[in-house]
This record gives sequence, structure tokens and C-alpha cells, in this order.
Amino acid sequence: MIALTCSTTRSFGQDPQFSQYYAAPLYLNPAFAGSELQTRIGANYRSQWPGLDAQYNTFSAYADTYLEKYNSGLGLMILNDVQGAADLHSITISGIYSYELRVSEGLYFRPGFQASYIRRDVGYYDNLIFANQIDPSNPFGPLFPGNTDLTGLGEPINMLSLSVGGLIFTDKLWIGGSVHHINQPNQSFLDGLSPLPRKYSFHAGYRIGLGHGAMKRDFTHRYKQRYFVPTVNYKKQGVFEQLDLGAYLYAEPLVLGLWYRGLPYKPLNSETNRDAIVMLIGLSLPSGMDVGYSFDYTMSQLGIQSGGAHEVSISFTLPNRNPGAPRLRDTLLPCPKF
Repeated sequence: MIALTCSTTRSFGQDPQFSQYYAAPLYLNPAFAGSELQTRIGANYRSQWPGLDAQYNTFSAYADTYLEKYNSGLGLMILNDVQGAADLHSITISGIYSYELRVSEGLYFRPGFQASYIRRDVGYYDNLIFANQIDPSNPFGPLFPGNTDLTGLGEPINMLSLSVGGLIFTDKLWIGGSVHHINQPNQSFLDGLSPLPRKYSFHAGYRIGLGHGAMKRDFTHRYKQRYFVPTVNYKKQGVFEQLDLGAYLYAEPLVLGLWYRGLPYKPLNSETNRDAIVMLIGLSLPSGMDVGYSFDYTMSQLGIQSGGAHEVSISFTLPNRNPGAPRLRDTLLPCPKF
């Protein structure tokens, strides 16, 4: 309790993160809403440090669609996160809107806006017993009703968070950025002010064609795609910074990925800022379904005994309801789906 009380004077926190950040597109950047030009649904699950008592479990589900008549994308996202031994539980419900603007031939810009309702509570308090609950004459008998001296301790908090993002792309290149929690809502469980720090993200990549593979055995008579995609994803929230640097190899329908997460040249609190090596395997099927699994090999002082992190993603892009109708955009967003 002393440690808990002292930590309320100044504490830092981070939003959950996904290693397969492009498999959680609406969480990465609201500008991705409707970017597939079709209806899309998906889910992500991440289990971090399962070898420790203080593990993190995060689940998200999302759906988005594109309104071609209005050049607009709409999205809905739900995120459920349970953090550490204190059982800090957060649920986020987000509504997202994006607009697509054609800058020039083959060049497009998408701004996005997001409003989120966040509810947090700490389940740890449910297991605590305070002195005023104990009967001195019968210390092992029934407990008195709980009544802590800290007003509001353990009561859930509700927040409204506003976020924006932007994405510019061609058929080979994309560059995007987002700022979450612009209004910095108060996340304190006690009387006082503890603003939720803004989260900044910058992401980019380039698709390099590797020729075509064998001809598909279906009615399309098209060749299987092959390409190599180097990517970068930089994140900053409060005093924390991370960089994801790596690449994807796509040989239809198989996807392989390998990247490094950390900033070793910029220590944090005198500790080397390195996190993990991430390895991915996925399938991108002609039916519109994408399934991926990734493992984070922990490189920090926690070591591999922490259990690393396991992550699973699945998404499904619904077929075009009017496949013969002309589209206002023939440039596909080139970023990977994992």
C-alpha cells in the first residue's frame, strides 16, 4: 500500500501494443478506416509475458467499411486489456471516420478522426483487507464491510479520448502518422490530475516486386504475387519510445515477417532500450481471409523466461457486392495486413 500511494505522485503508463500492427489497422491509425474499399472485420489477441505472474492480455475486434459515394470510411473498434498482477482492466469503444482525397494521378491522402470511450478499473482492490475491516476481538472471524481511508479507491473511471491520423500512399509507398489522446483525459483513480499522455506514431513502408509466381489454378488465370516489403513503425508516449524495424516477404498465399523492436542507442532510466525480435507467419487466402501468428522473443532484462509474447490475428474482407462496377480508385493500399 505504501508503494501504491507513493506511485500516485508521479506515474507513467503506455497504451497496449500489437506486434502485428497492420493486422490492427484501426488501432494503429484512424485513417485506415475503409482503406480496403470494402467491408472488413477482424480480431486480434495478444498474450505478453505468460511466464510471469504480471502478464498482459489484450483482445480487440473491429469492423470498417467504405462509402464510395461519399469518399468516406467508417469504423468501429472494441479493445479489452488486462494488465499485470494489479488486474488493471480497460475497455475501449471507438467510433472512427476517414475521408479519401485524390491528390494526383495514383496519389491519395486519407485523414482520419476517432472518438473513444475508455473505462478502467483495478480488480486488485477486491482482494485487499484493511485494518478497519477486522474485529479486534475476533481477528479470524467475519470481516466488517470495506471502508478505506482513500476516497474513491478502486472506483472505475470513465474517459473520452480524441485522436487523429493521416495516411498518404501510392501503389508502392505509404507514409502515415497518428496522435492519440489529443485531449489528454484524466486517468487518476484518486482525487487529483493524472493526464493520459498523448501517443504519437509514425509508420511507413515500400513494396518491392519480386516478379510473379506460378499461375493460379482457378478461373482468373492470374499469376501468384511475390513481393518484399520493408517497414518502419515509431511510437512515443510520455517518456517511452520504441521503434519497429523489419520486413515482410509475401509469396502468395504465405507471408513471413521478421523485425526488431527497441531503441538501443537511447537508454531509458539507464537501462538498454531493447524489447524483442518478432517473428511472423501468416496466410493471405483468395477468399479474403488473413490469418497470422507472431512470437516476440524478449531481449530485455526480463529474458525469454518471461515467455515472450504470443499474438494471433484474423481478418476477413467481404467480397465486392458489385464486382463489375467501375471504382473511383484503382490504386490498392500497398501495406501488409499483419
